[in-house]
Amino acid sequence: MITRYGYDNAFLMIGFGLILIGLGIFLFKGFWSVLFSILGGITILFTLWFFRDPSRTIPQKALNDDTIILAPADGKIVQIIPVEEKDYLKSSATQISIFLSPLDVHVNRTPVTGIVEFYKYMPGDYLVAWHPKSSELNEQSRIGVRTSKAKVLFKQITGVLARRIVCEVKEGDSLTIGEKIGMMKFGSRMDIIVPNSTMINAKVGDRVVGGETILGQLQ
Repeated sequence: MITRYGYDNAFLMIGFGLILIGLGIFLFKGFWSVLFSILGGITILFTLWFFRDPSRTIPQKALNDDTIILAPADGKIVQIIPVEEKDYLKSSATQISIFLSPLDVHVNRTPVTGIVEFYKYMPGDYLVAWHPKSSELNEQSRIGVRTSKAKVLFKQITGVLARRIVCEVKEGDSLTIGEKIGMMKFGSRMDIIVPNSTMINAKVGDRVVGGETILGQLQ
């Protein structure tokens, strides 16, 4: 199933792929016919793969315990570092960073249950998403959620290929852990910033699944 967040791009890309295939079949012959048909097929297959929205099973433990933190996106954990968070937590904290390659599912989910108290969109650069400075310098959406236990901030961050962020949340919204909140298009990064007291189960190098992998627990 194609995510609704990607209908605009997906239909255009599928249409472009069909045009390439049509040119290959009806306009060109020989090598060029094969080349255009292959390029069109690759475009369509990549589009269907990138904008896929597979169903996910939220762990019952996370639904029953609102101190649980789930991965907000598919990808690889590239950093777990101390930071000074000045926008929402306004304190020293721990940042968990997930890198999404173009082949990962790019639908994003809320990592915690709570009320959105803070939202800020920031235009910026397009450094590669695994670059340490991308967390501060790249275009991003910052979402601050107050849970029953503590404040949590998470960021949708564009990369060198990602040039559009879709974010449905606004201040005052009530979020349930694992709920879909948007997507980032064509490779990107998500940061989750939690209090230092948080018990973190994940480690750098782990592959995580959005809405299913438990990253830690608020204390």
